[in-house]
Amino acid sequence: MKVKYFHDTDTALVEFSGREVTETKEINENIYIDLDAYGNLVAMTIEHAHQQASLPELSYEQIEAPTANVSN
Repeated sequence: MKVKYFHDTDTALVEFSGREVTETKEINENIYIDLDAYGNLVAMTIEHAHQQASLPELSYEQIEAPTANVSN
């Protein structure tokens, strides 16, 4: 996954995969999602990104699945 920010247009692009985009859907006037031929999410574009998404607070955290506690 890649997050790109274009300062000159205040646009954020979140790329989830490198698959070919076959359809773009407008979520609202500032947010668009790109889908592949199977309807899987490829990317999301956020225009006016500072207003739409708190970019200065961008962080990533991977949460591990809890392990099962097995007792005999």
